Amino acid sequence: MFKPELVLDAKATLGEGPFWDEINNKLIWVDIDGRTVNEYDPQSRVNNSYSMEQKVGAAVLKESEGMLLAMENGFYSYNPENDRLEAIYDPESHISTNRFNDGKCDPKGRFWAGTMVLEGEKGEGNLYRMDLDLSVHVVQTDVTVSNGMAWNIDKEKMYYIDTETKKIKSYDFDMETGEIANEQVVVTIPDGEGSPDGMTIDEEGMLWVAFFGGWKVTRFNPETGEELSVIPVPAAQVTSCTFGGEDLNELYITTARAGLSNEDLKEQPHAGGIFSVKLDVSGAPSYRFRG
Repeated sequence: MFKPELVLDAKATLGEGPFWDEINNKLIWVDIDGRTVNEYDPQSRVNNSYSMEQKVGAAVLKESEGMLLAMENGFYSYNPENDRLEAIYDPESHISTNRFNDGKCDPKGRFWAGTMVLEGEKGEGNLYRMDLDLSVHVVQTDVTVSNGMAWNIDKEKMYYIDTETKKIKSYDFDMETGEIANEQVVVTIPDGEGSPDGMTIDEEGMLWVAFFGGWKVTRFNPETGEELSVIPVPAAQVTSCTFGGEDLNELYITTARAGLSNEDLKEQPHAGGIFSVKLDVSGAPSYRFRG
């Protein structure tokens, strides 16, 4: 059995959104409730943290320079070099009860990010796609907690998790236009397993899904819905995962400690940490924004 190692005892309130920088061999990740964007160097074990004025749900690198962020109040451009943050667009400026959550770039370099409902009715969130010209489009409505995304190696399938549904869905993906169609449920999560959160995909087309409240990352076959293997994590609130390392065969796992009692923290003292496990399969790279 693969056993993850604690690589950064970050004690993040809500660690999320791991992104592997292949050029510099660093892990970008966010602490949503801690309002930070982070850059972790596995070689030196140094973590640089950049404070934000609002919660930040996701950070991806841009091909030009700097980062693109999905923040509490919409899309922003951020350059850590000069600490410059610039607002781009907030598609939900009229909805004060939502905030942006997970986000990721597709293989063409478009940025996808969705919102989650903090107060109010289920289904009042949305999934958005920011194209290379910075135009923003609603891709999916009736979302409650927008979370994991992944694209298969052939770039003709997209997978998506709305945590509230306890389902992983697949879509036909048009690489050129970014349009999705033909929604299908490929995995349904049974009760008692925790809630499906962030997700990535390996070179064999299998999905790796983090389980919030489930103490694990699980590998699924989206063609059959079958659970293939489980990686136990010594933290209950497992939030996301991505492939990293020089051969993209190291799975980096983010966790959270929000809402845990003192008793909980005695049982899981490294909750909120970043974990890593070397696997016998490589995964998809973290795509950069090309706009």
